Amino acid sequence: MKPPTTVGVYGGGRMGAGIAHAFLLAGAEVTIIESGPEAVAAARGRVESSLNRAAARGSLPETLEKLSARLTVTTDTSALAASGLVVEAVPEIADLKATVLGRIEKIAPDAVVATNTSSLSIDRLAAQLARPATFLGLHFFNPVPASELVEIVVGSKTDAAIVTDAHRWVDALGKTAITVADSPGFASSRLGVAIAVEAMRMLEEGAASAADIDAAMTLGYKHPVGPLRTTDIVGLDVRLAIADHLARELGARFEPPAILREKVADGHLGRKTGRGFYTW
Repeated sequence: MKPPTTVGVYGGGRMGAGIAHAFLLAGAEVTIIESGPEAVAAARGRVESSLNRAAARGSLPETLEKLSARLTVTTDTSALAASGLVVEAVPEIADLKATVLGRIEKIAPDAVVATNTSSLSIDRLAAQLARPATFLGLHFFNPVPASELVEIVVGSKTDAAIVTDAHRWVDALGKTAITVADSPGFASSRLGVAIAVEAMRMLEEGAASAADIDAAMTLGYKHPVGPLRTTDIVGLDVRLAIADHLARELGARFEPPAILREKVADGHLGRKTGRGFYTW
């Protein structure tokens, strides 16, 4: 089964642009919604830069011109009306996501609505929706074009047929889906943050350098990237928000270490600011 022929992405940041890239390559017409003219231009630029990099690798199924012609980036939310699927990809703030999801549901009444949340409860987000049966989590990973995994997060009211469709859509993107029940941090964030916060505590205690802690996992356990470098790539602010959420939901074992809070307070957020646990 191919993905829906019309896909909306609400939010054109790094994740939203990556999700748009993936669906464009699968043949969909994609509409990104952004907040203003500058954000619209930036979102289009992210997608086109990503497509250009793929073209340089020789991995595009069509010409850049054909792909770009199927991409719309706009502030006009009514452009989502005919979408078969709309993926919300705004920042990881529960109230913001709930507001956006409610807006999407009203604008695109026939669409399956998905959230790209990495940790927030699907059922809590669904509680404010009129059609929770057609709502689920599609947790893509950064960078989306290169990542092989998508977590399909199933709420207690998600229709089983929608989950089946979602698996087929992920297959059509050339990615692998895992199914996870709605639980704090799902599978990937919960495991990833557990390893990362322990690595931070080891660094804080002087057990080893950041590079050596990461090498223990890349060489000893065949992780492609160590937990501290991964945190730099994800963003220390993003990891802090998820760890805080998991600490509230699951207890003190997820409490963010002081070193993480200090780096975020100092603006050292990882690769995007040039400095985190490493200098970029």
